[in-house]
Amino acid sequence: MQDEQPSPANGSEDGKSPQPQNSTNASQGSQAVNAAKPASVIKNAKTAQPIEMLDELLFVDTNVLLDFYRIRNSDISLEYLKQLEACKDRLIITSQVEMEYKKNRQEAIIESLNSFGSPDWNKLSGPAIVADLQAMKMIGKQKDEITKQQKRVNEKIQMILKNPTNNDPVYQCLQRLFKNRSSYNLSREKSTRFTVRNLAKKRFILGYPPRKKNETSIGDSVNWEWIVQCAVDSGKHIIIVTRDKDYGAIYKGSSFLNDWLRQEFSERVSRKRKIILTEKLAIALKLVHAAVTKEMEEEEDRIIAEVVDSSPESSVDEA
Repeated sequence: MQDEQPSPANGSEDGKSPQPQNSTNASQGSQAVNAAKPASVIKNAKTAQPIEMLDELLFVDTNVLLDFYRIRNSDISLEYLKQLEACKDRLIITSQVEMEYKKNRQEAIIESLNSFGSPDWNKLSGPAIVADLQAMKMIGKQKDEITKQQKRVNEKIQMILKNPTNNDPVYQCLQRLFKNRSSYNLSREKSTRFTVRNLAKKRFILGYPPRKKNETSIGDSVNWEWIVQCAVDSGKHIIIVTRDKDYGAIYKGSSFLNDWLRQEFSERVSRKRKIILTEKLAIALKLVHAAVTKEMEEEEDRIIAEVVDSSPESSVDEA
């Protein structure tokens, strides 16, 4: 089966026969940091502890980008976007991810609003015997004000859904990333996309990962082929941020790259190159430039616990 593998983009750097790599993936937290040899070491501003840094490229899957609509604190959401944009020239991007994001954006917004509704005013209606109390009158005034403000929120949501270019800060930031003329952005303007698609079609037909059960789209295959090509061209390590289990297993908060993908990366790129898989953007950003606060980490943990773990499968519709 190994002979049917998509044509390698390059051979092993050391000139020796490729061997399966046993330490290319890393679990989250300190395990992910310890698994990669740093290109430099800096200190976290809060803890003054040294944090290992990688000379790497970063791929962020669509489901993680949609988390920006699940974050409840707007300051934290904007900070994540700021840090992601700060490393825009190291981001591996494809028009496939752009399409998936724009296809699922509206649904993600609506889903995040499921808990946003009108209070049950009937439970705040007291009996007639206390209707004249000042407290009851204040409740009535607050009801009118809440109803008024809720109407404003709904109007804003409609504007975000209808015209994201002017009203959605997440869309605005990601649009800048999608339009960034980076060497690692496989946009629709690049003819390279046809070569990548052909390789993706081949691996899809052969049943290679990453591929979900009953998959009908080659989207994941396109992303993986481009990740491999970027690794070959750049000579850099790779960090993949995804919660899709077709890239590997997630067990007790740790991510483990799929066995075949680990072997394939070793053979097509280099046995010396690192590839790290994590479900947390905070961990990836720490490996890049460590500009992550405790509040950012806690909010992402909440999202994983409340949103991701409650759903057995990915909610992103790829095609």
